[in-house]
Amino acid sequence: MGLALAEAALAPGHDDVPVGAVVIDSGGAVVGRGHNRREVDADPLGHAELMALSAAAEAVGRWRLDDCTLVVTLEPCAMCAGALVGSRIARVVYGAFDDKAGAVGSMWDLLRDRAALHHPEVVSGVRADEGKALLREFFASRR
Repeated sequence: MGLALAEAALAPGHDDVPVGAVVIDSGGAVVGRGHNRREVDADPLGHAELMALSAAAEAVGRWRLDDCTLVVTLEPCAMCAGALVGSRIARVVYGAFDDKAGAVGSMWDLLRDRAALHHPEVVSGVRADEGKALLREFFASRR
């Protein structure tokens, strides 16, 4: 989670919400990383999770990430949860819960929905206070 938090800290430098993610392979190596880039890239798909998944797929040479873990500082939204199911990621570890748009337990639980095609293991609340603090600081500076 420390690496994901470091990625999150990069996002506000270009006015994006501080969310960071890393993908780790079964041997413990980081194969993908990303942070929010919606503002800087003018891209609605510029979420940290999607950046990290894309980088990981390129690094391992396949779209199926069934031996990998995604670690992200904030609970994934519905779009990112769908990408996690689609990538066949083995495990999702996230920090802070997202009571407004979270799709892995807060608002919805798409990864554990019985209709989902794939059900990764989910671990939540890891270093959540640190992720929340980054978000609080970011939004406080814009009010």
